[in-house]
Amino acid sequence: MTQPLALVVYEKLLPGTQLVNRLQDLNYRVRAVTDSTTLVGIARQEKPMLVLADLESKKDDICKVIAQLRQDAATQHIPVIAIAKEGDPSLVKAAEAAGATLVAGEAAILGHLTQFLDRALQVE
Repeated sequence: MTQPLALVVYEKLLPGTQLVNRLQDLNYRVRAVTDSTTLVGIARQEKPMLVLADLESKKDDICKVIAQLRQDAATQHIPVIAIAKEGDPSLVKAAEAAGATLVAGEAAILGHLTQFLDRALQVE
């Protein structure tokens, strides 16, 4: 069986690489995306099972990138788990408005990754 692909968008090295390693431990193929402006094109080409995106970025508006994923017919079905810093409800609301499937707290994502994945990948 082929390993499912997860795209992980991050700028901060430590939490990003921890997330990549944890996904690999869960038997995912992982492609790190450090330039969020390329995410939609990569998602179109690679056809991932899901996207995990750290909302904290110094370069780009990640919520805008999530919205672009949702507006593209080839990528609109891909579940997106957005990762928000605790204590920033405006960022959570922005991610939800952009179309994130689920918004997880930065501190909780690694410890509860399996549950977040199960919830985001539920077929309704």
